Amino acid sequence: MVAPPDDDRRLAPRESIELVVRYQRMNTFFADYVKNISRGGTFVATDEPLARDTEFTFLLAVPGLSEPLSLRAKVMWTTQPETATKIHPAGMGIRFQFRDAAEQAKTEALIETLLIDNLGHRHAERLLRRPLVTSVLGSD
Repeated sequence: MVAPPDDDRRLAPRESIELVVRYQRMNTFFADYVKNISRGGTFVATDEPLARDTEFTFLLAVPGLSEPLSLRAKVMWTTQPETATKIHPAGMGIRFQFRDAAEQAKTEALIETLLIDNLGHRHAERLLRRPLVTSVLGSD
């Protein structure tokens, strides 16, 4: 057996972390998507942020999807409770990690379809401030 390169060795085994964010209303999900998720990441408000550079599975439970949307993510920055303010609440900024451009395109297409199905094509385009290539029969 060949030992992994030095940069791949860890002093302790990596633990799997799964974070679930549940949206109760589609409007809340859409607002978050437009502000954060469509740009490849989001902010998770929490008094117990994970350490910077932690990689984990981010599950988005969205109304209209039978299963949560599973995304790999990495913590890019944190605000600890003791330094939090009203403008900068406690939590962590995360960036989604896609295996490749195809995985990213598939995820974005799924979310755009949700937007179109719930808001109609014209409203979804207006909300995202760009034309959508996803076409859904019978929408708007």
